[in-house]
Amino acid sequence: MGADIRFPHMGIEIENLGKSISIGDFSIAYYGIIISLGMLCGYLMAVFQAKRTGQDKEMYLDLALWDIVFAVIGARLYYVIFSWDYYSQNPGEILNIRGGGLAIYGGVIAGVITTFVFSKIRQVPFLRLADTACTGLLVGQIMGRWGNFFNREAFGGYTDSLFAMQIRMSDVNTSYITDELYNNVVSYNGIDYIQVHPAFLYESVWNICVLAVILVFTKHRKYDGQLFLIYLLGYSAGRVWIEGLRTDQLVLFGTGIAVSQLLSGILAVIAATVLIYKFIKSRK
Repeated sequence: MGADIRFPHMGIEIENLGKSISIGDFSIAYYGIIISLGMLCGYLMAVFQAKRTGQDKEMYLDLALWDIVFAVIGARLYYVIFSWDYYSQNPGEILNIRGGGLAIYGGVIAGVITTFVFSKIRQVPFLRLADTACTGLLVGQIMGRWGNFFNREAFGGYTDSLFAMQIRMSDVNTSYITDELYNNVVSYNGIDYIQVHPAFLYESVWNICVLAVILVFTKHRKYDGQLFLIYLLGYSAGRVWIEGLRTDQLVLFGTGIAVSQLLSGILAVIAATVLIYKFIKSRK
């Protein structure tokens, strides 16, 4: 049969890697399973962080339930808005989440808004909630990117680096295959592969590092919101360069500018500015 995915320079070959499992006539996508596990593990991480900082861990179950619902809605809205050329012609597909199309930034934005409203209802400082919830969010993002691995998406352009990943062309959405990838198709055992940056892997590993920094820095936190600012700076800075590698970017209408890359740059600058301002103010 041959490998479905190969990492040729590391000698790794993965065979029989499906995109879903079937139970009778019903199929469940691995992407959905991984996203669900990411949400569960993210909640457990937030509870762990709440216990470390002396907060009511039960409150975070209530917050997680609301955040998850609205984050999924926000992730879908973000994707649909910036893919409107397609959905305006296929409105029946807007609610078809099983067909793919969730954007992490939409989920983050919706989650932040939901957390803010929740903080007002529960009369708990929003930034304190955000400091705790961002650790759970990172865990969800770390795991969620592996859903992209099973879906053969969120990859970058051509590379011949150590981490180069080869994916069967037949398993990939052809709209994500650039001219450069077509020009560097690799044939192995009679199978055509595109050779790409595993952008999903880069982002997952990057987020593990950001999470480690936040967990270590928690004991040295000086004010509410400091951990959330570190999250915004760390995640956004990584997303700026990783998003630039991808071939499936959502772009601003008629500009060709990657919307998530632009948003990441803005958030990184804002977070860095506030952190520096707070640091200088504390020194004075």
